[in-house]
Amino acid sequence: MKLNNIKKTAICMSFLAAVGCTGNFDEINTNPNGFSNDQLKDDFNDIKKGFAPMFNNIQVLGDQLESQYQLQQNLNADIWSGYMATPTPFRGGSNNTTYDLIDGWNNAIWTNAYPTVMFNAYDIANKTKGKFDHFYALSLILKVEGMHRITDIFGPIIYSQYGKNAPIAYDSQEEVYNQMFSELDFAVDELTKRADAGEPFVFKDADLSGYEGNYTSWVKFANTLRLRLAMRIVKVKPALAKAQAEKAVAHKFGVFTAKKDAFKIVSPTFTNPIATISGSWLDIRMSADMESILKGYNDPRMPIYFDKSNQFAGQFKGIRTGIAIGGKGDRENFSGIGEVVRSKTIYLVTTAEAYFLRAEGALRGWNMGGDAKSLYEAGIQASFDQREASGIAKYLTDNTSLPVAYVDPVAAVNNSAPVNNITIAWDDAATNEVKLQRIITQKWIAGFPEGQEAWSDYRRTGYPKLFPVVVNNSGGKITTELGPRRINFTSNEVLNNKEGVATGVAKLGGPDNGGTRLWWDVNAPNF
Repeated sequence: MKLNNIKKTAICMSFLAAVGCTGNFDEINTNPNGFSNDQLKDDFNDIKKGFAPMFNNIQVLGDQLESQYQLQQNLNADIWSGYMATPTPFRGGSNNTTYDLIDGWNNAIWTNAYPTVMFNAYDIANKTKGKFDHFYALSLILKVEGMHRITDIFGPIIYSQYGKNAPIAYDSQEEVYNQMFSELDFAVDELTKRADAGEPFVFKDADLSGYEGNYTSWVKFANTLRLRLAMRIVKVKPALAKAQAEKAVAHKFGVFTAKKDAFKIVSPTFTNPIATISGSWLDIRMSADMESILKGYNDPRMPIYFDKSNQFAGQFKGIRTGIAIGGKGDRENFSGIGEVVRSKTIYLVTTAEAYFLRAEGALRGWNMGGDAKSLYEAGIQASFDQREASGIAKYLTDNTSLPVAYVDPVAAVNNSAPVNNITIAWDDAATNEVKLQRIITQKWIAGFPEGQEAWSDYRRTGYPKLFPVVVNNSGGKITTELGPRRINFTSNEVLNNKEGVATGVAKLGGPDNGGTRLWWDVNAPNF
């Protein structure tokens, strides 16, 4: 772990970031080729320059910025989702993985998002709203994609008041979601109008998604993002969830249905930071949950997702999260993350996810353009297609394979019987709860390695069932049964925007710690 490599944004005061203090302000606002401001305005370059920092900081991408991603997501959501685990006993083993949340790590989540995603969305809006609304619409979609992750981590956040002088008040998570739905409304309407008119794709040279500025593709992305957010609120606002989900699917361009539709960052130079964190630093490995489920299912995606262990020849071996670790050398040669991260394409919203969201909606009786079974199977097919895996026909009809027990060859105290006892093949006779568990389990497999979304699904549904931690150092703030529900407001914000943080705590509905549920994380049955 390269904690001394954190860029200046990690210490820049977030409330000042709203009005111009950013650790990479020069990168964002200075053209490296030396063009004048007037020259930059040619071909909208003064607007386009703000998009790259948004693309590249939804998840931090860049040479020697892997430590930023490690703090932004890898040492929280990637682990709490059940995807990955660490062999490294950071801070003597008392850290995020054992529920002793470290402010010095978690500050990076907030202080990365505001100077990059939010600052540039704000800047682009000031330059384009009401004048060049196609650019404004595109920035709104990226803003929602980047910042819904932040509200799904902290709860109340600075959103509608961004750009105001300190103290800056927080919006409740409900207020943030409502504004995001409205922003997606504007973006979809604006870009649909331009697609229908056959307008040229002026965004093509600034588009790092692979869409090449195509308005229809961006509308499909916005609709799929709406579908994701709609499902997130299904327990707390079921009527609104249904309305938003059906609106997304019913739109003339609809949601993702083809492999090419997926929203991804296609970088000309940067690979997924997990490749370095796992392959070079040996700080992240396969999780015990992944080993139990994928090995039990004989899942063809397993060798795509993970490398075989250097310690146990020919085997895939994961680490259980939240255990006592004597030293990094005990497990650093367990299975690392595989070819799925050794690529310059980073998937953030996939076609498989869109099908699984629709499958869940159909299960709930919503109009999703298909029945739950067909959409569930289409989701698995889409994942196999995305990862170029074979054996789909056999996999879909497998009604016997189950996750297997986990065995820790270093310390038997960490052994466990399987906890996610669900098969693969669809069963029309099963209860809705079992059907939901099946949908979310396959959605979880398909979503790897994007741990942020998987952690949100786990908090919302309780699926897939994961091995509980063995060591809980939260001091009673976070239960072993439920795990972290959020991250507390950052110490930088408490120091520099204390009155603003107080407004967030007032809207949180509980103490400012990792055990308090978010607005959409309702303690209620799934059905």
